[in-house]
Amino acid sequence: MDFLIVIVFIIGYIFIALEHPLKIDKAATALLTGVLCWVVLVFGVSAMPAAAEIGPDTQPYLRGALSEHLSSISEILFFLLGAMTIVELVDVHDGFRVITDRITTSNRIKLLWIISWVAFFLSAVLDNMTTAIIMCALLRRLIKRQEQLWFLGGFVIVSANAGGAWSPIGDVTTIMLWIGGQVSTLGIIKATFLASAVSLLAPLIVATVVMRRQGEPEATSELKDTKKASDTTPFERNLLFGLGVAALLFVPVFKTVTHMPPYMGILLGVGALWYVTEFLHRGKEHETRHGLSVAAMLHRIDSPAILFFLGILLAVGALEASGHLHLLSEALNHAFAGNIYVINILIGLLSSVVDNVPLVAASMGMYQLSEFPTDHPFWELMAYCAGTGGSILIIGSAAGVASMGILKVDFLWYMKRISIYAIIGYFAGVLTYFLEHL
Repeated sequence: MDFLIVIVFIIGYIFIALEHPLKIDKAATALLTGVLCWVVLVFGVSAMPAAAEIGPDTQPYLRGALSEHLSSISEILFFLLGAMTIVELVDVHDGFRVITDRITTSNRIKLLWIISWVAFFLSAVLDNMTTAIIMCALLRRLIKRQEQLWFLGGFVIVSANAGGAWSPIGDVTTIMLWIGGQVSTLGIIKATFLASAVSLLAPLIVATVVMRRQGEPEATSELKDTKKASDTTPFERNLLFGLGVAALLFVPVFKTVTHMPPYMGILLGVGALWYVTEFLHRGKEHETRHGLSVAAMLHRIDSPAILFFLGILLAVGALEASGHLHLLSEALNHAFAGNIYVINILIGLLSSVVDNVPLVAASMGMYQLSEFPTDHPFWELMAYCAGTGGSILIIGSAAGVASMGILKVDFLWYMKRISIYAIIGYFAGVLTYFLEHL
């Protein structure tokens, strides 16, 4: 029974990784894995590594452990729910046209740099997956040739993941570390911004050199006419874009001033935007008004993604409660003599193969704040590595999976054409962080 919970977790992980070939949504697998891990823990607790610490009274301990984990998981889920609602509300009002309508260059190299840096900074405010969706939607309107479309789409993934790594709200993993108290708002920005910027700058320079050697930059197809009939006015689009971005940027300020959890700040933003949109559209027909309301956005958000995070975090919580994560941390420390750079580099490389959410969740359970306090280089480097390492393969991040779905990018094509740029950026960023913190 000792390693049965580990076996259940590994099997679940394999099914999650094979989501597309098996055609089984990873959210379903994650939920089953999370619940089954706790069931195994209940029936086999006496054989677990932590059994000696638990004592004979196992049921109260397990109920308390489950409640404690569910409390911290709920903070993450409510934050994601609120952030997704705000993003969908801005999108349905065509608010993102404020950005996309201003990108008109037809030069391949200029377009590569513009798209990449816009995605880099946009993902720090929104998140990497949302940014990838917006930028890929723009690219489909800009470019006809598949090769160019996929190449720029690949750099959107690299850019969005790099931008999300230095912001406390830019990636699910940084959100987890931020909410868990492992990093602070200003701490993570100051510590990882330069490394994240270099992780994008390095592959951009290499790609520019390669493109120049191939010949004069070819012009892309002209920008198609993106104007379409809309239920919103330019004023409403601009207003919702400004308020949506302000609501997301307000969350770190709210946390710093009130010392309340981030999900309270994001829910405050949702409530404020709800009032604004209800008032803004009060004179329109019922069907139009409803389609632009927050209530309608709750049907548009990616609910399976929320359930996936719930299931996988429950599974990781079971591994922590059983004591297996503690054993793994001791094994890693022994194998690499506690070298935080080697451990985090491995975590980043692994995140290109498997989802970085459970990797970071497992690390948060393996290493305690008493050992590595808030804003310790271990957590800062983990935020960078887990965020940018997922770019190495297209299935390694939420931004990659979203782009794969929108642009239909081939897995092997990405590995041949984009992975080398992602690897160059990844290690360039690690080296920058190392030199910066000597």
